Amino acid sequence: MESLRLIDQWPVDNAAAAVVRADGTVAGRHGGPGREFPLASVTKLLTAYAALIAIEEGVVELDTPAGPPGSTVRHLLAHTSGLAFDAHKPMAEPGNRRLYSNAGFEQLTDALTEHSGIAFATYLSQALLEPLDMANTRLEGSPAAGAVSTVDDLVRFAAELQQPKLLDPSTVAEATSVVFPGLTGVLPGFGHQKPNDWGLGFEIRDHKSPHWTGSTSSPRTFGHFGQSGTFLWVDPDAQAACVALADRTFGPWAAEAWPPFTDAVLAELREG
Repeated sequence: MESLRLIDQWPVDNAAAAVVRADGTVAGRHGGPGREFPLASVTKLLTAYAALIAIEEGVVELDTPAGPPGSTVRHLLAHTSGLAFDAHKPMAEPGNRRLYSNAGFEQLTDALTEHSGIAFATYLSQALLEPLDMANTRLEGSPAAGAVSTVDDLVRFAAELQQPKLLDPSTVAEATSVVFPGLTGVLPGFGHQKPNDWGLGFEIRDHKSPHWTGSTSSPRTFGHFGQSGTFLWVDPDAQAACVALADRTFGPWAAEAWPPFTDAVLAELREG
């Protein structure tokens, strides 16, 4: 795909990208597919998927109490527990605001560890990474932002998101639909959004503006971006997903470069 060559114009030392069709085939790759990059908050997609596996396995339920008083697994996944961004202290009542929270994902995995008796990094490997043969992906720190991976590994994950084998498709459909609709909040890097729609660990594009995906991305697009210069989106209407990893911290360069890149990818998919 010629559109993927746009990453060569990004002001970064290294970048890699790939597009995965809904049937799991790779439409294109560019850059070093095996190069390892820190994922930052794209880690949350892996953590959320492992949590959904745990739910299907009966380790916990969405309504299992977890996090601050009144909060549940559902609240933590949807960033509505009321916990602060990086501090383990409540800033609001559960369910009232969309407060994006790394601490919430840490408390989520604390609950998973408590109920499963398995350290979360081990559970993540056994439940998700090993079955998908994501051999170059590992959790090195916080389950909110501490994973390292490659484009090749995330291609496998992007295929799983579109044609689930580890989860029932209805579970993925629920996770990628809006949970607690209508809540406002700040989308990190892009300001206050009304509403700030989110699924169970997956950010929902909806009609947010500004946004890190493209102007032609469908409202059903879901995914996540990371402060390390990374993103993964799935656009169900385009029947494709895109992974892009870079080694420069998110900033104005990314907010300017990513949307036209996504629009170019989508245009090439439509033409092809």
